[in-house]
Amino acid sequence: MSQDTAPSQDTTTFGESTIGRYLDDLAAKIPAPGGGAVAALHAAQGAALVAMVARYTTRAKDADNRPVVDRIIAAADAARERALALADADAAAFTAVGAAYKLPKSTDAETAARADAVTAALLQAARVPAAVVAEADEILSLATDLLPIGNPNVVTDIGAAADAARAAATSSQLNIAINVASLSEGHGAEFAPVLRTIDEIVARADALHTDVVAAITG
Repeated sequence: MSQDTAPSQDTTTFGESTIGRYLDDLAAKIPAPGGGAVAALHAAQGAALVAMVARYTTRAKDADNRPVVDRIIAAADAARERALALADADAAAFTAVGAAYKLPKSTDAETAARADAVTAALLQAARVPAAVVAEADEILSLATDLLPIGNPNVVTDIGAAADAARAAATSSQLNIAINVASLSEGHGAEFAPVLRTIDEIVARADALHTDVVAAITG
């Protein structure tokens, strides 16, 4: 999400929309969806892939790993739902940013109130992609746990999940940065740990991708 975009008036959630409609909207010259939704949906897709591989790892021969597999399924399903909600939250956060910038500033009191509202809205607009980063971190951890025990017939989907988590994190980095750029240094400091986490996620995702390639090629 960036400051030159705003959500459309459509109240359909991302979970309710069809893929075709979503892509039509993404390609259209309309304010939203944009990069924030893309980041959240990268995370949702990564979580769904992890859950799918885990569900394929419920064969009789996987019985010893069933407690771990069941935990991964539950966690991945929950992460997918949270990521979908964050796609909607991104649009809501931008609505608040746009509304704050439109507040009157004819008097000193109005100017001060507007400044406070803008700061609060920008903070929330940065916190949404920061939450997407947390989901990407969780998804990558689940994918990593699943690789050694996952059904080898769908091992490539673990790599795809890692790549989706990576994309969710790096896309969110951009959306955090554009909002933090308009905040004070003190407020922006809140997001320094998240930005450091992104670098770690990228390294872990790349390593997991390499591990998956090795598993395929032997």
